[in-house]
Amino acid sequence: MLEKIGIGIDIVNIEKFRELKYDSNKEFYKKIFSPSEIKYCLKYSNPSQHFSGKFAIKEAVIKSIKMKIPINKIITDHVGKKPIVCIKNNSDYFFIVSLSHDKDYAIAVVLSEKI
Repeated sequence: MLEKIGIGIDIVNIEKFRELKYDSNKEFYKKIFSPSEIKYCLKYSNPSQHFSGKFAIKEAVIKSIKMKIPINKIITDHVGKKPIVCIKNNSDYFFIVSLSHDKDYAIAVVLSEKI
């Protein structure tokens, strides 16, 4: 049973995304985030906080599973205010996500279960 369960955690310094403004680094963002993720983050007055959170989720997912996967294949979304995640074109995993951010850092914890 435990071989089917994984856990990943990641912390991101929000300043890194503050320095990489979306308008002048669109190609960088498009390599990491889906169009819906970019749209979600840009609707906030502090998009760097949300980009950092989504990046932390993606890194935590990578750490929680046993397969190599490109970061842009991991798609985050929200149901209400709760983050959710899936792997594009892959339904082998179920994920539980927890995300928190404050002034300087975003942190994500992901539990994965291989179905």
